[in-house]
Amino acid sequence: MRLATLSEKEIIITLIALALLLLFAFVFGTLMEKIKGPRVVGEILGGMILGGSCLFLLFPGLSQQIFFSYAEEGKVLNIFYQLGLIFLMFLSGYNTDIKVDKSNAKTISLVFIGATVLPMAGSIPFFGLFKEHFIGSINNEFSYCLVFAIGVAITSIPVISKIFFDMGIMNTAFSNTVLTVSTFQDLCLWILLNAATRIAQSGEIKLVEMIVIVLVTIGIFVVIYLISKFIKQIKSEWKPVTFYSISFTVLLLTCGLLYILGINIMYSAFVVGYLIKAVFGTSDTVKSRMKSLEQIAFSFFIPVYFALVGIQLNVIHDFSPARFFLFFAIAFGLEFIGTWLLLLPSGLKMGTRINFAITMNARGGPGIVLATVAYSYNIISLEFFTVLILTTMLSSMIAGYYLRLQQKKDAGIFDKL
Repeated sequence: MRLATLSEKEIIITLIALALLLLFAFVFGTLMEKIKGPRVVGEILGGMILGGSCLFLLFPGLSQQIFFSYAEEGKVLNIFYQLGLIFLMFLSGYNTDIKVDKSNAKTISLVFIGATVLPMAGSIPFFGLFKEHFIGSINNEFSYCLVFAIGVAITSIPVISKIFFDMGIMNTAFSNTVLTVSTFQDLCLWILLNAATRIAQSGEIKLVEMIVIVLVTIGIFVVIYLISKFIKQIKSEWKPVTFYSISFTVLLLTCGLLYILGINIMYSAFVVGYLIKAVFGTSDTVKSRMKSLEQIAFSFFIPVYFALVGIQLNVIHDFSPARFFLFFAIAFGLEFIGTWLLLLPSGLKMGTRINFAITMNARGGPGIVLATVAYSYNIISLEFFTVLILTTMLSSMIAGYYLRLQQKKDAGIFDKL
């Protein structure tokens, strides 16, 4: 059996394209960190410079030679795009931790409802306002509405975690509450996104099928929970090569098998990360190995993924500043008002309620995953894809800078609720 391959010239062009994507993601990501912004914003910006917003506009011939040199180059680069998404969700699943006790249960419940249920419900009157420009080529209105509602409510665990680490407030009462709420929120929203993609594929709403998918999706986490309870966490005395080989095999096979059940790659990767944590635990050995994988993934696959997200953005042609700012105001406002209102009976101080309301607006990585998955299934248009990415970037920067400003005013503001 002989496999088809690219020519030597095509391979070299692909390597050059990857090198440029990685270089621009690294440079602009580093610059963004220098000004205390989220690195992911800079990585996307680096991709935008290489894409239709800059390089392709100024030097179309050069851009064509690098990124469109041969017919299959887009498909080849998309493999790295998908690997970046898979590793991002896999590591997010492993780092997901749910901490609920009597002392914070009330606050967690209020923030969850205020930051998830109310914004999604509040977004319903605006579906039609943007539909003409935001709905994708498959013209599936139900899937579009689900993505719109999710885009308004979603919060980023990775970006918020990075901000908390940089500020030195990780494991404070405030950070633990935000991350726990975000975990519950993302699990619910991933289920809804999975339903949206399934409906987009089938072209119709099959209620029984949707119920089965939701039950299977929730059931997976129940099974993982039971595994962690009834099976002693495996002491990983395996060699690192064995540990990684088994983890990657399970990751790729699970993505394939769950796809047959109607569960997309993104959610499958998240589930496997959570499974690895449940089975192998969080011993120093396992943490060290996952940290090594994280360093590799965040040094190559994930920056390339974010740069490829950026390269698809075109703020010159496929973009309306007016619709962007209107959507951003609606999304930010609904999330802020919903969270702030639900926390009124909590007894928290005004400043703390505002901190929660702004922090839950940071959409980060999950917001980008939402946009890329929905766009890949043609649920949303290129303009809405661009709007969601820019909303993610701007909301994450606002949250980061605002929290640092509050810390400067009162260094202990996040220690107590």
